[in-house]
Amino acid sequence: LGGIPLGVIAVETRAVNQTVPADPANPASSEQLLAQAGQVWFPDSAFKTAQAIRDFNNGEELPLIIFANWRGFSGGTRDMYNEILKFGAMIVDELRDYKHPVFIYIPPGGELRGGAWVVVDPTINEQMMEMYADEAARGGILEPPGICEVKYRKADQLSTMHRLDPLLQELNADPSANKEAIKERENTLLPIYLQVAHEFADLHDRAGRMVAKGVIRKALQWKSSREFFYWRLHRRLQEESLRKLFYQRDQSLTHEDVTNKLNEMAGEAWNDDQAFLKWVEASTDSIDAELGQIARNSVRARVKDLMGGLDSSERQKILDDLAQL
Repeated sequence: LGGIPLGVIAVETRAVNQTVPADPANPASSEQLLAQAGQVWFPDSAFKTAQAIRDFNNGEELPLIIFANWRGFSGGTRDMYNEILKFGAMIVDELRDYKHPVFIYIPPGGELRGGAWVVVDPTINEQMMEMYADEAARGGILEPPGICEVKYRKADQLSTMHRLDPLLQELNADPSANKEAIKERENTLLPIYLQVAHEFADLHDRAGRMVAKGVIRKALQWKSSREFFYWRLHRRLQEESLRKLFYQRDQSLTHEDVTNKLNEMAGEAWNDDQAFLKWVEASTDSIDAELGQIARNSVRARVKDLMGGLDSSERQKILDDLAQL
């Protein structure tokens, strides 16, 4: 990406066939051809994904971007027998141990549903993972028809009709006499109300709602996403490089401690990727001075901790020896 090595995991959106060869030790067996839908994790593809993440992390040592466009895991009896849960958990394990920046990006027209969202959620590894979605993407546990089947069933739709429709309100004045007319009116309105319900549920799956709920960091546009990810990746790599320098000077520092220190030093540039990179380039002297001060403070703290276990005479002897240096 702009000259920066980057691991990429994409999704097979087409239906494919898995060929299971016949068992050579069993004359009665035969070759099997199993259909696999696109945008779905099966045991073999989930294991392949986990292996790829592990290789990018430990072997290649690369940052990673995942073009997340999965509708979930295949949960049939055959898939359960073939350990789909274990391989899905392997994806979580590998992301949890990832030591380089990871971007999850739902592309335009893509969707992230069900268990697929669970295994790539950035809370798995908040220090390294960030999630983004295109403005034309969708995300949520259930698709609109599914959520309407659970939360807005036919009885709820009929109740809404009788509350809002003027004609039904007139017919309800004498329900026994207008039974057939009420039924006809309900059947006429049902497809319309169902379509509106699906659209309403779909509004909750869009990028703006994801940002409002805090489950993604930002909504992107496809035409500018490459530029955005270049600067974001460049900044994250530079930030992680600085973090390592801080940890080398003081191993007691936590991720939050370093974040607060860098935020304090960078000021307004902290929230702008390009401005942060310019600040790092222009502030090498001040960064080196801060690193030196942190190293000295760390040495003082360690010496103080070590001498705290000695009696006064031993401490004095050490001080005398130090004075001769």
